[in-house]
Amino acid sequence: MFTGIVEETGQVESLELRSSGARLRVRCSRVLEDAREGSSIAVNGVCLTAVELGANGFAADVSAETLRRSNLGELRPGALVNLERPLAASGRFGGHIVQGHVDATGELVSLEPHPAGHWWLRVRFPPGLARYIAEKGSIAVDGISLTIAAVEGSIFAAAIVPHTWRSTNLRARRPGERVNLEADILAKYLESLLRQGRGGAGLTEDKLRQLGY
Repeated sequence: MFTGIVEETGQVESLELRSSGARLRVRCSRVLEDAREGSSIAVNGVCLTAVELGANGFAADVSAETLRRSNLGELRPGALVNLERPLAASGRFGGHIVQGHVDATGELVSLEPHPAGHWWLRVRFPPGLARYIAEKGSIAVDGISLTIAAVEGSIFAAAIVPHTWRSTNLRARRPGERVNLEADILAKYLESLLRQGRGGAGLTEDKLRQLGY
């Protein structure tokens, strides 16, 4: 499990396409501190398994399904990627629950500067995610835990603070590019419980209202 708190930005060395997917090589440092072969590392919000470790980076295999569902297949040498190790049992939970399982990609519509180093991010999301997008809800964008500040049709917006701007690959992203989106797992579980409730006993919208939600 991850939290969407990016530890460092790595730099893509190569993406070697293969018949069954691809092998991605990333230059980095901090996420290697306690890594070993088989360790999980989130790359732009995608949970990957490190298969080669060196002093200055790691390699990971990317499945054809992951290439189809995420933006990893578009990475080119020199591209910045967000990196995060799984949350340790003794770690602080700073963002929200991020599984590293990307649901879909969205389109970066705009990234506008605001006073004092703040930014306003707008992302167009696919229809299949609409039921999970809610104002003040959580979403992971390229592995970054963000709070949705506004929703207008098929576009959501989020405020980007200076630290997030400096510490992630957002500073290198441009309008029109695809970003990885992972909806909040709690919203998915709630949807599942409500669906079961409609078919019989279980959690229902009326019960939620009675509980104050």
